[in-house]
Amino acid sequence: MVDRYDVAIAGAGPAGAQCARDLATRGYDVVVLETESEDEFPRQSNKSTAGTFPSMMSSFGIPDDVVMSYTDDVVLESPNEYYASYQPGAVLEFAEFKRFLVEDGRENGAEYRFDARVSRPILDDDGVIEGVRYNGDEELYADVVIDATGPAAPIASALDVVDLERENQAIGIEYEMEGVEMNHPEYADLRRAMMLRLDHDIAPGGYSWIFATGEDTAKVGICYIQNDRHREFAEAGKTVDGYLDDWVSRDPRFADAEQIGEKVHRGSAHIQMPDQMHTDRFLAIGDTVPTIDPLWGEGIHKGMKSARAAAATVDRCLTDSERRLDAESLAVYERLWHRDVAPRMKARLMLTRLLYLAPNERYDRFMRDLRRTDENTLEKANQGDKAAMAKLLHLSDVPLLTKFARERLDV
Repeated sequence: MVDRYDVAIAGAGPAGAQCARDLATRGYDVVVLETESEDEFPRQSNKSTAGTFPSMMSSFGIPDDVVMSYTDDVVLESPNEYYASYQPGAVLEFAEFKRFLVEDGRENGAEYRFDARVSRPILDDDGVIEGVRYNGDEELYADVVIDATGPAAPIASALDVVDLERENQAIGIEYEMEGVEMNHPEYADLRRAMMLRLDHDIAPGGYSWIFATGEDTAKVGICYIQNDRHREFAEAGKTVDGYLDDWVSRDPRFADAEQIGEKVHRGSAHIQMPDQMHTDRFLAIGDTVPTIDPLWGEGIHKGMKSARAAAATVDRCLTDSERRLDAESLAVYERLWHRDVAPRMKARLMLTRLLYLAPNERYDRFMRDLRRTDENTLEKANQGDKAAMAKLLHLSDVPLLTKFARERLDV
């Protein structure tokens, strides 16, 4: 007997599980294939800092049970300055969040197969995908296949839908810590905050963070992009673990802090403009595309929105009397992605490259600039508004802009 479904999804991360939730709620026959075993899920894929915003919680019906803490502020730090802005957020217990999405999808009719490693697509005589192979020689067929495996992207890569470039890969590591001095006199009050620090001495070519999870507990990590800036500032042979350990040993906020158990979260994502994200009977979602926020690394809300855009597209096509699933019909997904998931992506990628190109002293001035502008300037700049971005530039930035333009011409 042939296994056949309306939709097969590879990957049970936030994007894959949310897409399954949406499609199962609409009554479609959905199966999710997940590499990890169910007993340990999500041990290997428990990688996210899990910082997100209340809009995600309400939009996708996420319960308070999976929240470690709610925060009031976002704080940006440079080597000698900081900027604080009121922006409510939520730090999730990522493993519990992922398990909730799976269980809620199951309750609505989605099927899950754990210990199921997807390896490659099954193609018909015309080269169009009609299913997937997993665990060696096992086969499963579906009208639509969705790759939500993140950077692994076994199906999307085989179909030449995505090309994830190594020089655009971001590498991150995070500890959960206790005994952190969250209101140290030399720094901003982080007791109810998510803090991101721009400092090449700590995270060359990237940023570090402290996300409050309690009175003296926090998620603490660093991330950098494997770009020219990282290679310029990095120490030869130093690993991402080494950079995090160095920061923890030097920052006075961690003087009496200890790592909680052996909780280490590792992850990677690609920060680049997607060329394509669909073809006949196939969609790529979440970090497979990639979808992560290029500036600050927030991926949960973006991934969930890409899942909903994909589910809406599949629903539209399958309710059509002819059930048209060719690339032209599924192109609705890309239009929704650029409109709702990551609008002004090119402008935001440009700002990202400029930001991580800057030296440490420019970061200090950036914080002072933010304090003198209205609170909407950073939000608008973060959305890719070029007028807002211009407010944060100076004549002294001309060499930086020239260097950026030169690097773009070399690409």
